[in-house]
Amino acid sequence: MLFNSLDFLLFSLLFFLLWPLFRKKNNPRWSLLVVASFFFYGWWDWRFLFLILFSGLIDYAAGILIVEKPQWRQPVFAFSLLGNLGSLSVFKYSTFFATVFQDAFSLGGVEVDLVAKIPEFALILPVGISFYTFQSLSYTIDIYRGRLQPTRNILHFFSYLAMFPQLVAGPIVRAKDLLQQLKTVRVPNAQEKWNAMKMICFGLFQKMVIADNLSFFVDSAYQGKTGFDGTLYWWAVAVAFSFQIYCDFSGYSLIARGLAKYMGYHFKMNFNHPYLSTSLRQFWNRWHISLSTWFRDYVYIPLGGSRSTLFRSVLALTVTMLLSGLWHGANYVFLVWAALHVGFLLLERHTKWNKRWKLSPLVLIPLIFVQVTVAWVYFRATDMGQANAIVVKLFSFAPSDLNFALFYSDYLIFLLMGIGIEIAIYFRKTNFSVLRFYHRSNLDVMLVAVSILMSLFFRGEGQQFIYFQF
Repeated sequence: MLFNSLDFLLFSLLFFLLWPLFRKKNNPRWSLLVVASFFFYGWWDWRFLFLILFSGLIDYAAGILIVEKPQWRQPVFAFSLLGNLGSLSVFKYSTFFATVFQDAFSLGGVEVDLVAKIPEFALILPVGISFYTFQSLSYTIDIYRGRLQPTRNILHFFSYLAMFPQLVAGPIVRAKDLLQQLKTVRVPNAQEKWNAMKMICFGLFQKMVIADNLSFFVDSAYQGKTGFDGTLYWWAVAVAFSFQIYCDFSGYSLIARGLAKYMGYHFKMNFNHPYLSTSLRQFWNRWHISLSTWFRDYVYIPLGGSRSTLFRSVLALTVTMLLSGLWHGANYVFLVWAALHVGFLLLERHTKWNKRWKLSPLVLIPLIFVQVTVAWVYFRATDMGQANAIVVKLFSFAPSDLNFALFYSDYLIFLLMGIGIEIAIYFRKTNFSVLRFYHRSNLDVMLVAVSILMSLFFRGEGQQFIYFQF
């Protein structure tokens, strides 16, 4: 059930009609949340409800046992990790691991087809498995560390784990942030409802108008459905994908936050204009914040990344980024994408070039954006051969037929729109924008109206959210 579908519109209308009737008491409120969320998730494939139930029941029971049976805490915690990461490995990484072993055997002259031996059910990637697995894991880890008390009410637990706005593509919400909120009845006031509607409208605009329109241009290039080629063409494609994935994922996060806010709950910001970053470290502090902070708290810091020794910090950064790459997808290209970011981050950290040269933000922002965009090529490519070929074209100064701009003008105009919005936001933050002369409330009304109209009349062909496949 996509946020930008008629099915979800009807679903959300029914939910918010029932919500005031159920939210007054804990168990009815949690029951409605759980039933609605399971219905929402089961809309794709009801069979995978058993997977989220399996993952959730493990951590629900583990949380209680860790506290009530302290002598069992280590084996129980290990079982929780094994159960969650095991199910994630089976459904997400079976093909990748089989391919790695096949490649290793082929280097020794032995040809085997391990992929063909994988059970058919393990070849289907359940929607949102990476998100709810990490969310469930963080619950148990925080209890194990003594930073959280478990909930004894199973409805309370599953209303946290499976809440439908963020169930399939985040943000990854921590139990310590949401469980307490779920215990209280908070009716949003008029201003909060207006803020929620703004988030939803802006999110739909980012997804339906910018991301979905750019998808045709990007997909035609990566799928080889066009005769255009050359350096300028591939830079246009690479930049278009940078804005496609940003607007697609940021749009989803805004809608999720808006839906939660309309219920009376608060999800933390997941994107903070990452393409306006003046360093790669700042980019990662602004991009997919809920995942970045998850890896920081549960991988990077435990590995010693916050310590001063060079070896520990490099090791922690490398392991964290490579795991992040694998989290995004079971393919070599995601590991290379992560490795590129490791290299860029280490160069920045140990040379401090972005500070030493004392460059203007108007120079630093494009430089960081180029690094990110080149790395995105590996993220989007289907395999290493395609990614390497495209990167070569980016820096080969091969001539391009500029007619591609005319041929794809109906789509590229939305790329210019996305770039223009980020530029306007930059100047607004630096107090140079003419928009500051308008009263804020009037400007918000105007922007919401424009977002709605453009989502209705200039929407692209409906596409699944990119991060559903992760």
